[in-house]
Amino acid sequence: MDNRTPKIRNDIQDRNSLAWRKLCEYVEKVTTEGLDEFSPLEELGPELFCQICTLPEAIANLKKVKKMWLYGSKLKRIPPEIGKMESLEYFDPYTSYDLHWFPYEIMHCKNLKDSRVSTRVLYGNYKNRMMFPSLEQNPVRYLGHTVKCSICRKEMTYEQTIQLWISLWVGTDVLPLLANLCSEECTAQLPQPPKGYVRFAHKGGSELKQPTYQEWEAANGVKLTMEDIEKTQQNESEEKPKLLKVIRKIWDREK
Repeated sequence: MDNRTPKIRNDIQDRNSLAWRKLCEYVEKVTTEGLDEFSPLEELGPELFCQICTLPEAIANLKKVKKMWLYGSKLKRIPPEIGKMESLEYFDPYTSYDLHWFPYEIMHCKNLKDSRVSTRVLYGNYKNRMMFPSLEQNPVRYLGHTVKCSICRKEMTYEQTIQLWISLWVGTDVLPLLANLCSEECTAQLPQPPKGYVRFAHKGGSELKQPTYQEWEAANGVKLTMEDIEKTQQNESEEKPKLLKVIRKIWDREK
């Protein structure tokens, strides 16, 4: 288990940069043209895309997007507005190694059946049990002074918000999700986390006891060797440069 309690930065994106402006223009283009794929790396190119730490709230307008490609990004978070992408079927932030958690609202993407995530960098991941940041000492803040309840969508101030971590199945992966809740009634509506993970919503922090890897194995009836885990890590590191070379060729050809 990683004994370091991570911290969450809330002031992460330069919204006056060329990269951000180009990304917002791309979101508008995908929305206007009704495209079914969202691939900002191909549109912006590696140099600009590596400056993007979050996505615009306007992704809520990507109603027809079925596939979201965020491979190799420097993203540190996804905004809750992803929950309004009602057609999303495939979500791929693979090798986005700074993306340790996701908004609970991704659970509202009812058509999302497939995903590809670098699970070893996630909070609570069964391979290394990376600690969850404390929401008591380090609450998450999005853009603006209010946030909507992840369950009933009621708007509230951060002072009124109950923030909790919970691990749930999303697509083909178990992801750590951040839920913003307005009441105990909405908190009670959170689903039951899967076996081998913390079985309740929580505030995180160094005092949180997570299941051991052996307990995860026993709960799920599987056994992975260190060789299996190391092979997965090696495949990720080898695959990333190959894909980036292909994307760079596409980018150079179209300029």
